[in-house]
Amino acid sequence: DVQLQASGGGLVQAGGSLRLSCAASGFSFDDYSIGWFRQAPGKEREGISCISKEDGSTYYVDFVKGRFTISRDNAKNTVYLQMDSLKPEDTAVYHCAAMYQCSWHRFDYWGQGTLVTVSS
Repeated sequence: DVQLQASGGGLVQAGGSLRLSCAASGFSFDDYSIGWFRQAPGKEREGISCISKEDGSTYYVDFVKGRFTISRDNAKNTVYLQMDSLKPEDTAVYHCAAMYQCSWHRFDYWGQGTLVTVSS
């Protein structure tokens, strides 16, 4: 079975940091780009970062640039999202997804999320 399991969420104060992990299994990890998405209560889902399968190119939406860093370890089938300088508006459930090419709108596999709460 395909699994994408996000972990590492929690409660942190504004200005703090968290590192999320996305552990993948059940598919050929090296053949997929991996993205991070989030959904806050009452808001639409939004894509925030992606790392490509080909050369590890990274993509970020403007409001996380300079604060979040995505990386992948193909030997561990895991993608990470280092989140620094967190803000209360970053509070959301964070999910990872696998896709053939980085996209904010299309994905092949979707994983369970992890809750990030940033207090002011």
